[in-house]
Amino acid sequence: MRNLRAAWRLGRAVLHGAHGLAIVRLRFPSLDRAGRQARVRWWSAKMLRLLGLQLQVEGRFKPGAKMIVANHVSWLDILVVHAVCPEARFVSKAEVRHWPLVGRLVAAGDTLYIERQRRCDALRVVHQSAEALLAGDTVAVFPEGTTGPGPDQQLLPFHANLLQAAIATAAAVQPVALRYADRRHAVSPAALWLGETTLAQTLWLLASADGLVARLNVLLPRATIHADRRALAETLKIDIVSALAELDHHHRIS
Repeated sequence: MRNLRAAWRLGRAVLHGAHGLAIVRLRFPSLDRAGRQARVRWWSAKMLRLLGLQLQVEGRFKPGAKMIVANHVSWLDILVVHAVCPEARFVSKAEVRHWPLVGRLVAAGDTLYIERQRRCDALRVVHQSAEALLAGDTVAVFPEGTTGPGPDQQLLPFHANLLQAAIATAAAVQPVALRYADRRHAVSPAALWLGETTLAQTLWLLASADGLVARLNVLLPRATIHADRRALAETLKIDIVSALAELDHHHRIS
């Protein structure tokens, strides 16, 4: 029964992905920004439901220009944030552009791409991010640079380069803690995206999970005026680590 349920979830998720691609190709050209964002929110939230995830949100995002800084667990993180904050423009590795289906959908969210193999490319993305913030946009980054190391959930070091865009434009930075739990685990192994795990493998694990919950804790924004980017990165990491510990505590006593 578990495999049948997973196959049913995956089949519906694939159809929803194709529906999203059709919306991007056929509807987006005639929609204004608000219309696109409404569909991003709807599509992301429905994809989570189809995969069997319940979304729980604590806190709220600051309106207007801001930089979202989140820990990175899975490709699901983007859907979770977009289900609540569809205006977020993520900074993503350039390889995502070439992923089947997913690449086109990610591009539809006005994603900013970074070539990680080119060290100087970070400066270009800092400038692009600063321009977006000045225009009133929301930019979202994963300062770990990749998904975390596994079930122990020790966060990787936070890279501070992209924070310079918020500092240069005096835009607020809003930390976000992401955690995926299930009926048996405070940190669900089904949601972890590690090493050489393929997208297809992670989809099957997600669809097979029982009682999977995505928890999004939106923390209070921090000012960036005259901030030192490395000190700011460390402060944001402490904020997120503390919030994750609180989420784990609540899971253990519930």
